[in-house]
Amino acid sequence: MQTIASYVAGRWHEGQQDHQALFDPTTEAEIGRCSSAGIDFGAVVAYARDKGGPALRALTFAQRAEALKAVSAAIHAIRDELIALSAKNGGSTRGDAKFDIDGATGTLAAYAALGKELGDARHLSDGDGVQLGRSARFYGQHVLTSRPGIAVHINAFNFPAWGMGEKLACAILAGVPVIEKAGTPSAMVAWRTAKAIADSGALPEGAFQFIVGNAGDLLDRLGPMDCVAFTGSSRTGRQIRGHANLLDHNVRVNVEADSLNAAVLAPDVEPGSDLFHLFVGNVVVDMTQKAGQKCTAVRRIFVPKERVAEVVEALTERLRAVKLGDPAVEDTRMGPLASARQWQDVRAGIEKLQRVAELACGGTQRPFERGWFVQPTLAVAPGLDVGVVHEAEVFGPVATVLGYDPGDVDTLAATINRGGGGLVASMYGNERSFTDALAFAIAPWHGRVWIASDRVADQTLQPGMVLPQLIHGGPGRAGGGEELGGLRGLHLYMQRTAVQGFQGAIAKTFGRGEAAPEGSKIST
Repeated sequence: MQTIASYVAGRWHEGQQDHQALFDPTTEAEIGRCSSAGIDFGAVVAYARDKGGPALRALTFAQRAEALKAVSAAIHAIRDELIALSAKNGGSTRGDAKFDIDGATGTLAAYAALGKELGDARHLSDGDGVQLGRSARFYGQHVLTSRPGIAVHINAFNFPAWGMGEKLACAILAGVPVIEKAGTPSAMVAWRTAKAIADSGALPEGAFQFIVGNAGDLLDRLGPMDCVAFTGSSRTGRQIRGHANLLDHNVRVNVEADSLNAAVLAPDVEPGSDLFHLFVGNVVVDMTQKAGQKCTAVRRIFVPKERVAEVVEALTERLRAVKLGDPAVEDTRMGPLASARQWQDVRAGIEKLQRVAELACGGTQRPFERGWFVQPTLAVAPGLDVGVVHEAEVFGPVATVLGYDPGDVDTLAATINRGGGGLVASMYGNERSFTDALAFAIAPWHGRVWIASDRVADQTLQPGMVLPQLIHGGPGRAGGGEELGGLRGLHLYMQRTAVQGFQGAIAKTFGRGEAAPEGSKIST
C-alpha cells in the first residue's frame, strides 16, 4: 500500500491520519492512500506569497517561459510511467492517458512559446493608448501587471495531469505562485506529475506547491490579491463561490463546471457522406473517451427527425463495437469509471433517462463481475421537450438523441440553450444559412461553437479537444469561468489598471514596447 504525499514549503509531507483510500477502478482493489493531516495551511500560503511570488515576479516573461518549457520536458520524460499509472489509478486506456498527459505537456509548451515571444517584459499593455485631453499630451493606457497574491487550483479527477498543467501554465507565466489541489480518485497520477515538476527544479522555490487529501482551511487564508480556479461539479462550484472568506475579501474565483454539450447534424448532411461519418465518429469518441468522464463530452445529439433512425443505427453499431475491459490491455478502447461514487451516479442517471427515453444500447447492467464499468449508452428521446435530458448531466459514456424540425431553427436553438450554458456545441453542415443562424443563436450560451463542413473535414480536431489558443469555459451551468485562450488565460492572475499622464512617459513605460506580439495582443 502506497501513501502519497503533499509537496508544501519545499518538502514532501505524508499525513499520518485521516487517510482517504485510492483504488484501482478495474479490480476495485485499494492500492494507496493520501492525507493532508498535519499541514499548516497558513504556512503554505505564506510560503507561496512571501517566497514564490517575489521570485516569480522578478523573472521576465521569457524567463518564466523557460521554466514552463523545462516543466513540460520533465513531465514528458516520465510519460510511460504516467500512462501505466493512469490505467492503475484512473481507469484510463493508453489512448486516454496520452490524451491527458500530452495535453498537459502540450499546453505548457504552448505557453512557454507564448512567453518567449513576450521577451524581457514583466507587464502587458492592454489595447491602444488613448488621448484624454485637448492634445495628445494627456494620455491613458490600460496595463496588466502581476497580482502580488497566490493561485489555489482545485483540480478535477478526470484529467489529473492536463487539468493541473493548463492552470499552472497560465499562472506561472503571469507571475503568480500556485497551490495545486488534486482530485482524489486519480491522485496518484497527479502526485507523480507533481513530483516530476518539483524534482525538475525549474520553478523558483515557493512557486509550486501540491496537496493531496483535504484542503483544510486553505480557503480561509486567502486575501484580495489571491484567486481560486476550480474544475468540477456545479454543486462544489457553488460552495466555493459562496465561501464566506472569499466573499469577504472579493477573492477572484473561476469555475468550470457541468455542461450538457450538444452535437448537431444539419439537414443537408446525407447518410453515408464523409461529413456524416465524421459526425458519427466524433460523437462516439466524445461519448467514450475517458469513459465519458470529460467536461466536453457530447450529452445531447440533435438530428433532423427524418434522420433519427439512421443516426441511431450508425451510432449504436459503433458503440457496441467499443471494447471494454482492463485499460492496461492494448486493444481495450474504454476502461472503467474512476470511482465507485462515479459508477453509482452514472447508473442512477441512466435509470432516470430510462423513465423518459428508450435505450438503443447500453444500460445499467454490469458487463463484468468486478470493476466500475458502464457500457456505452445511447438513449432516444420521444421529442425535444424531455426535461431531464436538458437538466441532468450523466457524467459517463451516455448521450441522448433528439429529433428536431429542420424548418424550425429557432426552436432547435432554444432547446440547445435549455442546457443552461455549455462549454462547447458542435455542428456539422455545409449550408451556411443553417449553421450561421444556429451559431449566432447559441453563441451567447456557449464558450465555444465548433463547426465542421466539407471544407475542413479532413483537418478538424475533435470538438472535445481543448486547445491553449482558444478559451475553455462557458456561461451559466458551465460555471461562468474562462481558462486558456492564449494571453486571455493570464487575465485571472493579473490586474488591469488604467494609467494616465504625460503621453511620452506613459507610452514609453507602459506602451507597446512591452506588449504582446502582433496577433496575440489582449483586447480591451
